[in-house]
Amino acid sequence: MIPGFSSRRRFNDLSEQEVLALAISSEEDDARIYRLYAERLREGYPASAAVFDGMAEEEDDHRRQLIALHRDRFGEVIPLLRREHVAGFHARRPVWLIENLGLETIRAQAAEMEREAGAFYARAAAHARDAATRALLGDLAAAEAGHRDTAQALAEEYLHDEARDDEDHAARRQFVLTYVQPGLAGLMDGSVSTLAPIFATAFATQDTHTTFLVGLAASVGAGISMGFTEAASDDGQLSGRGSPIKRGIATGMMTTVGGLGHALPYLIPHFWAATITAIIVVFIELWAIAWIQSRYMDTPFLRAAFQVVLGGALVFAAGVLIGGG
Repeated sequence: MIPGFSSRRRFNDLSEQEVLALAISSEEDDARIYRLYAERLREGYPASAAVFDGMAEEEDDHRRQLIALHRDRFGEVIPLLRREHVAGFHARRPVWLIENLGLETIRAQAAEMEREAGAFYARAAAHARDAATRALLGDLAAAEAGHRDTAQALAEEYLHDEARDDEDHAARRQFVLTYVQPGLAGLMDGSVSTLAPIFATAFATQDTHTTFLVGLAASVGAGISMGFTEAASDDGQLSGRGSPIKRGIATGMMTTVGGLGHALPYLIPHFWAATITAIIVVFIELWAIAWIQSRYMDTPFLRAAFQVVLGGALVFAAGVLIGGG
């Protein structure tokens, strides 16, 4: 908070000089964000990085124009005024979250940044009482619209169809390596490996409460084990599989989900109602795994279905035989 201000200022209470100072600091912030985007994307998506480099230069140019205007009208000293000092002003995502954004999210957020800035200035201009202030805010809104035109022109220059296709393919591959592949491994392990202990307990005891506790313990234990194993097995630096923490979380969560799917039906107190429900859930789980393999891992659906359903059926049969023996 600015010293001497008891609360955030209302936009309508700002002087023309303060509006200009706010515009200058906003342009500076946006240029910095675009450069961070460019640095984040440079290695894997050079064409998109070039687009954001160009957008940052455009923001710098507008900032220089605004500073020149401030110098002509109000002198050299620019008031310290930033977004967080003004109530209702559009916020920007914290810098440390940029590392977690994917390519399409970054593209979408950049477009949203320009849209929000333009809409804010246009809305403020419509409510301004002073003619000079209204003109100033209208100029700022037009400048933001110009930013969007520049972004489109840069995208057409650097992101031709082949470059965009290459980058989209690289983004999809990274998504598969970081989330889908580890998550699928976890889902398969959780769904298949817990079949035997859950159904063995169910048929041995015919006690739904005990079966649920065994299933819960097996699912959570398997999730923790698989998550730590995935995170510790590969730091992602050489393989390019991405953050070990992200992969570990994806694997651990999906392993737990896979086991809980057929453990939760045993919250039903009636044994056969719970068991039939659990068998239906297992059937759905196995076919879902086959679909994910076909959709993301380019495995023919019938082959994936045969492998998963056959493996699951064998483990299920082993559990029933052991529990009923």
